[in-house]
Amino acid sequence: MATRMTAAEVSLPLNQILAGDCIEVMNSLPAGSVDLIFADPPYNLQLRGDLHRPDNSLVDAVNDHWDQFSSFASYDAFTKDWLAAAKRLLKPNGAIWVIGSYHNVFRLGAELQNQGFWLLNDVVWRKSNPMPNFKGKRLTNAHETLIWASRDEAAKYTFNYEALKAMNDGIQMRSDWVIPLCTGHERLKDENGDKAHPTQKPEALLHRVIVATTNPGDVVLDPFFGTGTTGAVAKMLGRDFIGIEREAAYRKAAADRIERVRRFDASSLEVSGSKRAEPRVPFGQVVERGMLRPGEELFSLGNRFKAKVRADGTLIGNDVKGSIHQVGAALEGAPSCNGWTYWHFKRDGKMVPIDILRQQIRAEMEADGSRTH
Repeated sequence: MATRMTAAEVSLPLNQILAGDCIEVMNSLPAGSVDLIFADPPYNLQLRGDLHRPDNSLVDAVNDHWDQFSSFASYDAFTKDWLAAAKRLLKPNGAIWVIGSYHNVFRLGAELQNQGFWLLNDVVWRKSNPMPNFKGKRLTNAHETLIWASRDEAAKYTFNYEALKAMNDGIQMRSDWVIPLCTGHERLKDENGDKAHPTQKPEALLHRVIVATTNPGDVVLDPFFGTGTTGAVAKMLGRDFIGIEREAAYRKAAADRIERVRRFDASSLEVSGSKRAEPRVPFGQVVERGMLRPGEELFSLGNRFKAKVRADGTLIGNDVKGSIHQVGAALEGAPSCNGWTYWHFKRDGKMVPIDILRQQIRAEMEADGSRTH
């Protein structure tokens, strides 16, 4: 059933690229109206003169006026102002991603904490094809850092853990992401065949961020829209976007790019749900409903250990008493144990995980919930 949109959401300029200064534009939008912000602010690279390769050819470095600040104090003031505007826009359970290099990411992180954002992870984007260090005086700068933070400590932010695990061949996603720089056909070019934007981010990076921390229909805002990678990926994945960009050439490149993007069909947009978001089912509920009876035996996989079900939903095995998790951990000598996947019961000579019973109850809860709406 579709949810009713709030007045703030109705007035949002969804799926548009807004011209102007990002701080002014953000302050003109309704407060508490955005689910996620992805921000790729100027890095303040502080380049001094041209950079050449060993063959004396010129490197196409970031020397645009928008990346130039008179001092660290000036950059810090800018950071403080745009982050304050961003926080005002986030819904109570909203979150933000910011990306930077060693030039600015520490300043970004400090200001995020100063303003009460709650840091969740820093992610190292490790470039599989980094630009070499031509002068040979430093290490090759092969990574950038993303900071993921919720609006505040109490926020119930979106995290699609199971979806990321599925994307990673069933292995828990780590905080170091190996993704190549934007090259080849993905790299946008201007009419002269030059890069349309010097720091265009790869779509793979935004795909992972958006799948991980939003749901279809969420609103994603990018205050430094550039050539529109955030908008293009958001559109593909069935999210609404708002882009803010002051440079006309970038806005045109982004609009042309997004116009060519096709949204995936609805069935393709579903991702593996977060188990944390599923309704909690106490093991005692399984017992009181008669799905398992007091005195019935449960077995670990391989029949190494067994325990009996008690009337209050606890187990007893080898004189160890406690929850399904506590008894499993004690018998295994482990610091923790997921009792739902550890314990099995026997039906028709086959071992069946007790988690099947939990999923049955959850399905019934969801069915009852849909009938009440």
